[in-house]
Amino acid sequence: MAQGNLEVRDPVPRLRRLEQLERYRPDDGTRPFSASHQEIQAGWTTDIYFIRTLEILEGLGLADTPVEAEVFARGGGILAGVEEVRRLLAPLGVEVEALGEGEPFQPQEPVLRIRGPYSRFGPYETAVLGILASSSGWATAARRCKEAAGEKLMICFGARHVHPAVAPVMERAALVGGADGASCVLAALLAGRKPSGTVPHAAILIAGDTVEVARAYDRFMPPDAPRIILIDTFHDEAEEALRVAEALGERLQGVRLDTPDERGGVTPALVREVRARLDQAGHRHVRLLVSGGLTPEKIAQLSAAGADAFGVGSYIAGASPIDMTMDLKVVAGRPVAKRGRIPGLRPSERLRRILPPE
Repeated sequence: MAQGNLEVRDPVPRLRRLEQLERYRPDDGTRPFSASHQEIQAGWTTDIYFIRTLEILEGLGLADTPVEAEVFARGGGILAGVEEVRRLLAPLGVEVEALGEGEPFQPQEPVLRIRGPYSRFGPYETAVLGILASSSGWATAARRCKEAAGEKLMICFGARHVHPAVAPVMERAALVGGADGASCVLAALLAGRKPSGTVPHAAILIAGDTVEVARAYDRFMPPDAPRIILIDTFHDEAEEALRVAEALGERLQGVRLDTPDERGGVTPALVREVRARLDQAGHRHVRLLVSGGLTPEKIAQLSAAGADAFGVGSYIAGASPIDMTMDLKVVAGRPVAKRGRIPGLRPSERLRRILPPE
């Protein structure tokens, strides 16, 4: 059905039975391969065995059995993704308790607990675990980088390293983990922040001169846009830093070093030289932002050499998910567990109710 110039699709049906797989045609030849919000909420990103389980339980008359489930991690880290899980489960009429986002957790510690009829939330186990596992992995990596940076700025530049459908999720998790900013526009806006970043090498390569771009940036960008200029495109970094500093004077807030691996990357020696030459020329106010393949270890080294801020991409974006598991621990009021685990809920005074709202 068309309305004006916009095509209006039929609502995505909630996945409940195997027979629906024969009728649903998600690929029209134009859509990306990522799941839409509607498909996630309707359960189409689940593993097929949860739909088989639902049909079996419905056949036995047990689908609405009241249960209590716990989610725990196999490793420790920083928890993220709780708010997204809350939004996913909010329409289902279940009770949920969780640790707070940004809180540390230990291996085997319950991070989330769900109570309600199994049919309401069982098929969402896949999505819940995936949200928490990926987001917590990214948040944990960001926390390590922030701890290495200390009071200095650490900004997430990781969007280019992941699929665009999850880039905002990743950078939001980095903010939860402690990042001071995010470059992805949608990620920053969803977190109530302004996106962080200036211009890439492309602007300088097209214009042909770093100073020309620096002056144009100062001329055309709004007053609240930080005057931080990339200085490794054409000439020696120390030389470019001085040229840009002379051109903008007190208006220049910082320069960014992003020297590629082909030229040795950003090293402590390079940071010390640029810092010294700027200071000697009277530009002590100019801060040094470094980026390019940073890790917590490199951040610590570059910080000691004089770097003031850090843009981290691949280390955060490439973090491994923290393996999460959901176990049913109470069925119809009776403590249960699979072999090797103790029946019943584990004590946890840190969990707080997030659904329904208090």
